[in-house]
Amino acid sequence: MKMEFTPHGVCSRKILLDVENGIVQEVRFIGGCDGNAKGISALVKGMPAEEVIRRLDGITCENKKTSCPAQLAESLKQLREKNT
Repeated sequence: MKMEFTPHGVCSRKILLDVENGIVQEVRFIGGCDGNAKGISALVKGMPAEEVIRRLDGITCENKKTSCPAQLAESLKQLREKNT
């Protein structure tokens, strides 16, 4: 299932993701730190969405209460809620 998520409190403007059968197929960040976004995307590809949530939820960036990885976890939580 493909989803477009608008993150809050971070530099990236959009997160595009594709999850099939609970496995992350693709993640693309629009905006934000290009290298970090590409690295996160490459690391989570092929990983179970629940594992991505477990690992990334709650990560902060500098003095912010959230981060791009935490917002990715949030997008996956929302996708999970849509499918239940």
